[in-house]
Amino acid sequence: MKKLLLGNEAIARGLYEAGVKFVSSYPGTPSTEITEFAAKYGEVYAEWAPNEKVACEAALGASMAGARSFTAMKHVGLNVAADPLFTSAYTGVNGGFVICVADDPAMHSSQNEQDSRHYARAAKLPMLEPSDSAECRDFVSVAYEISEKFDTPVLLRTCTRVAHSQSLVELHERSEKELKAYEKNPSKYVMNPANGFKRHVVVEDRLKALEAYANESPLNAEEIRDTKIGFVTSGACYQYIREVFPDASVLKLGFTYPSPIEKMRAFAEKVEKVYVVEELDPVIETDMKVNGIRVDGGKELFGLIGELSQTKIAKAFGIDTNDARSFGEPVPPRPPVMCAGCPHRGVFYTLSKMKLTVIGDIGCYTLGAAAPLSAVDSTVCMGASVSMLHGFLKARPENAAKAVAVIGDSTFLHSGITSLTDIAYNQSIATVLILDNSITGMTGHQQNPATGYTLKMQPVPPVSLEKVCEAVGIRRVRVADPSDLKALESAIREELEANEPSVIIVRKPCMLLKNVKPKPALSIDPDTCKGCRACMRLGCPAIRFENKKAVIDNTQCVGCGLCEQLCAFHAIGEGKQA
Repeated sequence: MKKLLLGNEAIARGLYEAGVKFVSSYPGTPSTEITEFAAKYGEVYAEWAPNEKVACEAALGASMAGARSFTAMKHVGLNVAADPLFTSAYTGVNGGFVICVADDPAMHSSQNEQDSRHYARAAKLPMLEPSDSAECRDFVSVAYEISEKFDTPVLLRTCTRVAHSQSLVELHERSEKELKAYEKNPSKYVMNPANGFKRHVVVEDRLKALEAYANESPLNAEEIRDTKIGFVTSGACYQYIREVFPDASVLKLGFTYPSPIEKMRAFAEKVEKVYVVEELDPVIETDMKVNGIRVDGGKELFGLIGELSQTKIAKAFGIDTNDARSFGEPVPPRPPVMCAGCPHRGVFYTLSKMKLTVIGDIGCYTLGAAAPLSAVDSTVCMGASVSMLHGFLKARPENAAKAVAVIGDSTFLHSGITSLTDIAYNQSIATVLILDNSITGMTGHQQNPATGYTLKMQPVPPVSLEKVCEAVGIRRVRVADPSDLKALESAIREELEANEPSVIIVRKPCMLLKNVKPKPALSIDPDTCKGCRACMRLGCPAIRFENKKAVIDNTQCVGCGLCEQLCAFHAIGEGKQA
């Protein structure tokens, strides 16, 4: 049976069919749905871990026990998991172990563009790259075969376009895999210097064997057509090349590391001109050039930044695309904004009003950097807000009453606890705001250890953020309501004046949660409204300005009441004449 599947859904199907027993991940776009879909299969144990490092370690442990295991993460999540990743190359596996990393060229929902192919080379691990949903399913099975044949973790690299596009997939039955026998083997799994040195020899020998395998692998396939021009490419770029140059010869790489050097050399000899088409860094191009293989064009044509597309590739070759997707007039940008009723809005309005330095973090609250709130001074990576505030205040202690860190509940559990421990241990006079919206919001409402539910919605004791903060040494911990602007500002001022570290847990659930019921929409009396624009400073998408008056869109308003608190003329309220 064939079915239209997202790339991420197809990977999950591949996990099911390959007999995978254990999946542990941390949500991160564009990888999140893999684990969500995997959780729908009763035969697969699937969980959300507190962060990617923990997920990778848990999956490695399951592999050591003899189970086929899996973890998925976005590209920056692989940075978090790098510690176990590199050493797992030395330990090898027992049951097959696959690590999916989803890159995000063009930064659709990420803080950087990062080419994860470099991790394969640095960690000396094989990497596969599917180009559509069918290959997403197929490559999972191949990845487990390679993992168990060569005693190695395998990296499966996707990107936003492959993860979130659909194509037909042939569905198969599950091939149940019994647990492999576990035997105590310290020389393989205990990576002290003596054992690690010996295992490094194993890694290098394995890499040579993998290179020979890559040259023979059917995942690296020649498509010989017109030999006047040939392309070496992989992943989503293969689809673009096929659309723009349907008659060209192509070397399609599915097994991208170690590079199939001899297959590349043979292909280059069969075509008059050879071009390398790849997104982000010149990984394939460099490998070819270093090995003396002719390349007639690559990054000088396509650049190092952003996604490629059919149109960009055509333009690079001077082909007029007559792009039917273009419009007769410029399309206005539609940047992401906090939803109407977002509990973070009142926090950032208050911080902006107080003119504080705000060290930000990753999540919905990153949107506090956008106008008109314009409250956030920095956003670097998960958990960095708390650590950076510590360093900022050690360098500028006179700013202790003028700076705060903001971090979400899921992000705090991901990597904020150790940062807060640093503040408590080294006694920064710092104020940290944990914005607890009771969910992992930006990636689409995933559970986390503080919500009281697992990925499969089993109730569990929730982590108490208050007790965690107290346990690491913070004595001043309080809870505030972000919908009460005066009380929130008072709490922030009080903690900023304290002569010791403090935490304010700003707690209110995301308005999009199913169990959160919106209040009746508010409206504005046009006769009472003075057009002062005070309510517009919230940046609420439910409020617009027309004919010199503020107007509330009752299809978006959830009655949070922030605008009502800002109106000095009492023009806003429930039941006001619209």
